[in-house]
Amino acid sequence: MRYAQIVLPLNLKGSFTYKVPEELIPAIQPGMRVLVPFRGKKIYTGIVVELHDAEPESFVPREIISILDEFPILPKEQIDFWNWLSEYYLCNLGEIYRFAFPSSLKLESETYLKLKPNVTVDFENLDVNEMYLIQALEIRQLINLTDIEAFIPKKEIIKTINSLIDLQYIEIDEKISEKYKAKEIAYVKINEGLLNNQDLTEILSKLNKAPKQKDLFLHILDQQTENPTGFIKKSTLFEDGYFGNSHFKALVDKNLVEEYYLQKDRLESYEGETEDIEELSETQKQANKEIEEAFNHHKNVLLHGVTSSGKTHIYLEKIEECVNSGKNVLFLLPEISLTKQITQRLEKKYGKKLGFYHQKLTDFERVEVWRRIKNNDIQILIGTRNALFLPFQNIGLIVVDEEHDSAYKPREVSPYFNAKDAALVLAGFYGAKVILGSATPSVESYYLAQKNKLQYVSLNERFGKVKLPEYELINFKEAQESKKTSGNFSLRLLEEIKKTLEDKNQTMILHNRRGYANVVECESCGYVNYCSNCDVVMTYHKAANEMKCHYCGQRASKPKTCPKCHSENLNERGVGVEQIHEEVSKLFPDYEVDRMDVDSMRKKFAYEKLYEKIEEGETDIIVGTQMISKGLDFDHIELVGIPKADSLLYVQDFRAEERAYQLITQVSGRAGRVSGKGKVLIQTYNPDHSVFQLIKMNEVAKIYEYFLQERQKFHYPPFTKLIMIELKHRREDKVNRASQFLGSVLRKYLPEDCVLGPEKAQIAKLNNLYQFQILLKLPRGKNYEKFKNLVLISLNEFDNITAYQSIKKDVFVDF
Repeated sequence: MRYAQIVLPLNLKGSFTYKVPEELIPAIQPGMRVLVPFRGKKIYTGIVVELHDAEPESFVPREIISILDEFPILPKEQIDFWNWLSEYYLCNLGEIYRFAFPSSLKLESETYLKLKPNVTVDFENLDVNEMYLIQALEIRQLINLTDIEAFIPKKEIIKTINSLIDLQYIEIDEKISEKYKAKEIAYVKINEGLLNNQDLTEILSKLNKAPKQKDLFLHILDQQTENPTGFIKKSTLFEDGYFGNSHFKALVDKNLVEEYYLQKDRLESYEGETEDIEELSETQKQANKEIEEAFNHHKNVLLHGVTSSGKTHIYLEKIEECVNSGKNVLFLLPEISLTKQITQRLEKKYGKKLGFYHQKLTDFERVEVWRRIKNNDIQILIGTRNALFLPFQNIGLIVVDEEHDSAYKPREVSPYFNAKDAALVLAGFYGAKVILGSATPSVESYYLAQKNKLQYVSLNERFGKVKLPEYELINFKEAQESKKTSGNFSLRLLEEIKKTLEDKNQTMILHNRRGYANVVECESCGYVNYCSNCDVVMTYHKAANEMKCHYCGQRASKPKTCPKCHSENLNERGVGVEQIHEEVSKLFPDYEVDRMDVDSMRKKFAYEKLYEKIEEGETDIIVGTQMISKGLDFDHIELVGIPKADSLLYVQDFRAEERAYQLITQVSGRAGRVSGKGKVLIQTYNPDHSVFQLIKMNEVAKIYEYFLQERQKFHYPPFTKLIMIELKHRREDKVNRASQFLGSVLRKYLPEDCVLGPEKAQIAKLNNLYQFQILLKLPRGKNYEKFKNLVLISLNEFDNITAYQSIKKDVFVDF
């Protein structure tokens, strides 16, 4: 095996062939990290994905520099998983590598400058910047490129370096440094042997002239005597400010105490008492039995449990069985905000066996979780979608909670993959089982269960036989005509809120629009404030008194007069969650009203503080966006109000109705979880709409039958496969030409009916890039692979056009 295929952390196609030096042949294995040169002197950390003897014919391969690991860091199952992701989602292996690994494990060489040995510099012929650089190198020997910015203007750096290289004064060097550093804690103890060999009174008499040192010595001695096996943290000695570092240093110099360091994990593990699992109800036992039977027949499970039916109890039961059989568990959640409650429930059962992994961890913390998983120290891992890439050793179960959630497939971060589908494939490579759980499964998962690809297990009653909430539709148009409204609320909804508050219960109000008003408009000339980077109107945020773009984050102050006609007649149009919050606060001034949306939850521990307030009953009304619909489990929420339900439906997306149903059902699931007297009031201008009527009837089979009929009628998933190709560039004419060309290439290979577009994207310009889209509708089954290969050929043809290489291209498979 003299050659290796290496994946580099760069967005480039495939892997690269390198020669394995003779001395490394016995040690090298797939899954190891190696240092390799790439493009000149630059050095990268690559991953060995394959070893072979096939010598390349068209080029001479470069040699691997060294191996970074004693044992493979990436299991074979993960390498297979990467290859599947790359093939299925038409993305590059390097993209997956960049996403999967903490950056501290991807060592990259830094470029340094140094003086040539024995060089004599003629300062008279140098300009000011060149003199500065030579003088700095004489003092520091090595300087990296970022440090040079401190004393040479950025635009002059390259010119200065090139000039000195031409003069043969300096040379470029590449240097690699380990980024990850273990966290070390300082501890103290009395010098060993001191108390055995010397009399204590003798030691203390020496310290009579330094009373503080004497007190500190006695304090350490006292702690050590009280707990001989314990450790004394150095930092605890200085907590009350009585002792200083100088007193401690003096004791060290006199050889009376010593300081030592121990490595410590950055992530705290739960150290408290562990509890047993609660007993399952009869319905849950039946569901558990069905899951067990499905697993015995090697089938994965879709667990469809109504809100508050105790899906988590069943997860815990299966986790317990899996851990007892010596296997590990991955528990996937759509977003970090949900980990708080589930972590509290699991850590009391599993203590130190539990770990978590998500975007909010620092890079060093990720490395520590990575290593603990590699060493099999964590048995249950709670994580978001990037946890799929950890080097699991013997995973036995993957639980995907809230499997319908769109956060499992964000469009902002590449590679673009669906974590739910990826979890099913990863489990296949490990021979593990999967439970997809949701109160509102995605239409695709429900269809797979109908086709018997997944085992359908349903929990159709709440835990403890608590009744499901009642739905009531309020015709807002009629209420307006009969003057039974106050602002955005009908008197019927206000009456119910008042009654709930008088009964000392809590209310939730859902409005899925950030900000205060959608737009600030001039009444005189119709001017509205557009974002300068994007083709969208800026949203007004009253709390910060500014206009904000929700796509690129640009901010601007709210205009006092119209910038176009200087009129002061500016009006706020459209209703955001801030406005609903303000209105509710005015309508119920004697009650505590809190807001839960992205903008109000930015501060650290904001989630935790609000959860505590709701738990303690300090909050009476919670107004929020879709964030309030997810996984909150509180006893006293009895009413859910949705004042503007129509805004959930009228979105340009074939999944709009499905998402509206999921959101309304999820948020209504927060009501009456204990009492069974929950109520959901939906205000709408169109109460006869199929979705609202079906939600009111609460017959799950009919709802999904309706969705599937609609999808089949218009050839949408799950009956077809969708691939969206998005092209972006700063120049509109260039990206328009490129999209027309790509469209014609695709039509050359695919049937006309399969190619829709190119068209301008819904938002034509984002972040100063113009966007054009082509949608491909391809048949399912055997033909899909054939068509997908033709798409690949078309994309390669497009990539070969030099003029279009500056065009940014994104491919979304299963759009």
